[in-house]
Amino acid sequence: MADPGLTRLTSVLAIARRKSFRAAALELGVSTTALSSTIAKLERELGVRLFNRTTRSVALTEAGRAFVEQVGPALDIIREAMEAVRSHQGTPSGTLRINAFATAAREAFAPLIREYVQRYPGVHVDLVTEGRLVDIVADGYDFGIRSQDMVPVDMIAVPLGGPRSFAVVGSPAYFAAHGRPQHPGDLRDHACIRVRLPDGGLFRWKFQRSGELLHLDVDGPITLDEATLARMAVLENVGIGYFMESDVREDLDAGRLIQILPDWTPSLPPVCLYYPSRRNSSAAFQAFVNLARELADR
Repeated sequence: MADPGLTRLTSVLAIARRKSFRAAALELGVSTTALSSTIAKLERELGVRLFNRTTRSVALTEAGRAFVEQVGPALDIIREAMEAVRSHQGTPSGTLRINAFATAAREAFAPLIREYVQRYPGVHVDLVTEGRLVDIVADGYDFGIRSQDMVPVDMIAVPLGGPRSFAVVGSPAYFAAHGRPQHPGDLRDHACIRVRLPDGGLFRWKFQRSGELLHLDVDGPITLDEATLARMAVLENVGIGYFMESDVREDLDAGRLIQILPDWTPSLPPVCLYYPSRRNSSAAFQAFVNLARELADR
């Protein structure tokens, strides 16, 4: 059972990082109401307010900022001590926290995460997907999963597969009705599924061949911010989509979708699991690293 005192301190740090009770509650796996109650009780015991809260924002008070500056390093020391003890475990147990881009998580799930939880049922894997690049150490994660070119230089990285690529796809019915583009420029005359990035901007479709590089601002009837919805729209003949090839491989193999312009979609670096160097890692942590390396050598 988690120590209630440590839980409250961890809650304060999560809110300070996220600047949101709701986001912190999702990270911690509790309800927003329960988290608010925890902080309110701690503030009553301390006799000071740690956060200034409005309907739009959450910010540390001066007292809260001083509290976080002292509590953060102390909790790091406690975590290191706990990991040193767990390193002597014979059987992996506990929780592993992983942060990943959604596309990277989908690629890593079947070969790595699924097999890990099957091998080690005593370990709980808490996987958080988000579009922003986070500091996994500062945000309390054990591992990150990102494209190799986005792994910080001070991290240890384990490739989880080979090079990847994008795929431009449409349904057979769509191409039967509208024809197939032969050049990326032809997409301007087609309905395309636009994708909104986490920062609010629109994703530009990238093409490259024989030294020619194109970035297209496509147009179409719908803009989405989630790959699963975009795939559904393409399958429903709404228009042409631009995906990670792995996300639509089953549809291509089954004939539900048709790939176009394959010689224009550039290859991408592989997905990597990455983590900081640790002197005393838990049995669960080390087992995850060992499995990732085992899969990388297959």
